[in-house]
Amino acid sequence: MKNKRRLMTKEARLGIFMISPALIIIIGLMLYPLLYTVYLTLVDYNVFTGINKGFVGVQEYVEVFSDPKFWNAIKVTMYFVAGSLLLQTIAGFAVATFLNIPFRGQRILRAVMLAPWAVPTVVNAQLWNWILNASYGALNKLLLGIGVIEDPIVWLGDPKLALNVIIVADTWKMLPLFVVMLLAGMSSIPPSHYEAAKLEGASFWQSFCKITFPLLKPMLLVVLIMRTAQAIRVFDIVYVLTQGGPSNSTMTISYYTYYQTFSALDFGYGSTLAMVVTLITLGIAIIYKKLLNADNIY
Repeated sequence: MKNKRRLMTKEARLGIFMISPALIIIIGLMLYPLLYTVYLTLVDYNVFTGINKGFVGVQEYVEVFSDPKFWNAIKVTMYFVAGSLLLQTIAGFAVATFLNIPFRGQRILRAVMLAPWAVPTVVNAQLWNWILNASYGALNKLLLGIGVIEDPIVWLGDPKLALNVIIVADTWKMLPLFVVMLLAGMSSIPPSHYEAAKLEGASFWQSFCKITFPLLKPMLLVVLIMRTAQAIRVFDIVYVLTQGGPSNSTMTISYYTYYQTFSALDFGYGSTLAMVVTLITLGIAIIYKKLLNADNIY
């Protein structure tokens, strides 16, 4: 018994020794910046002069929550999250259902479906910038050519349209993630379930609602957790396409954090915004975790 304990102790020490380089890197690259960000939210510190005027407590947090632009950024972000998740979920189910039907060229089409996901986000944003350009954009040329519109539409310059077209651009990029995950779930559903439903006279929609969706719900929740965390922190596509405009209509919370930190050079305020974004993301993750546990996924 003692020899067994000694062996386990040696194995534990060896394990700690083996993972220690990775832990050091994680602490250096993640934990230290996080702690430094928390520190900047609590002091009046000028990063350029190095002058620290002392502890200010929660003053920065009070300023953040009393800032109308912050609440506008929250509203824009929540609209983006809800819109992108809704569109990507509906489109993901539609495309995955189609690709799950056996037909000639199915494997090729599945492979092609992954192409947008493989494209870097900045490249994707530049592509949509070209498509949506009011002067020479492909979309306006197409709509003008077939007579749908008489004058070019300023897609990215209209406050009512800009955020919606960003959602579409983001959906084109992230749709393959939903499709791949849902396809994996659909392939695990026994065909006998659908055969039994067909014998009972169930329609395609009834089979989807009673068989496909309930069995894919755990998989869908996992994908939604991933995408919600990503959507809350959306930055690069907004930076390339609109930079928060027009009239702050696409000013997401992540871009507002960037603007306050690196354009307004208010590092304390920017750090506070970053912490708020982190707490919001953490809170949503906890909610999803409870939903996962409620469905007995584990």
